Amino acid sequence: MPGNRKQDFKLNLHVIINNLKRSTRFQIGLESVCDIIKHVGPSSGSVWLAGHSLGSSIALVLGREMVKQTGAHLETYLFNPPFISPPVGRITNETLKIGLRFVNSVITAGLALAFRVAGGRPSSSNADDQEPDQFTVLSSWVPFLFVNPLDPICSEYAGYFKHREDMELIGAGRIAKIATKHSIGSILTSFTRKKDSSEALHLIPSAHLTINSSRLQSFKEAHGIQQWWMRDFQFEYKLYQYN
Repeated sequence: MPGNRKQDFKLNLHVIINNLKRSTRFQIGLESVCDIIKHVGPSSGSVWLAGHSLGSSIALVLGREMVKQTGAHLETYLFNPPFISPPVGRITNETLKIGLRFVNSVITAGLALAFRVAGGRPSSSNADDQEPDQFTVLSSWVPFLFVNPLDPICSEYAGYFKHREDMELIGAGRIAKIATKHSIGSILTSFTRKKDSSEALHLIPSAHLTINSSRLQSFKEAHGIQQWWMRDFQFEYKLYQYN
């Protein structure tokens, strides 16, 4: 329907420019979840969040907000959630791929340390530790994340978590710990927007990550929801816990 396509286009823009919390669909979702929790309680286990593609972006941000606002850790299932970054994982040259991720982490961590993300003010080297660490608060919420390496929309989540481990192994864990909380885009836009809006909403500390390793023929299949219940579904799974 034309109306739905228009709303999807608007939601795409909200995701790309990192202000999904200002979208009408998010606000409706937040009100609905809060109303349900009022009736059943935050720890009943009866409230789950789930979504695919754009829907998973809303579910992800709803899950984050419920942890921050109420302390509720809702069980959350995210299928093919958009990762707002170039799909570096699609590069076949491993050396180039590792190098690009390392450079990106160094630049991101450097910007985060040079400026207060909330106000764009020059900051000391330990400013990241001085401010309330919402990323650590979120770390005990562990959503179920489902991605396909052939889907450029979500594939970089696999590289995002693996790169964090790789940085620890080479002794660059401090850089990775700062960079994993921020995106360059969110840091740069923080100069003109409120603190809450400057968060990189697609980044999460912890996840049950499932990667579809089945052979699919097209982008439509790699991004589609049907792949997750195919009979010959093959996958890799790993728990990533931020600490």
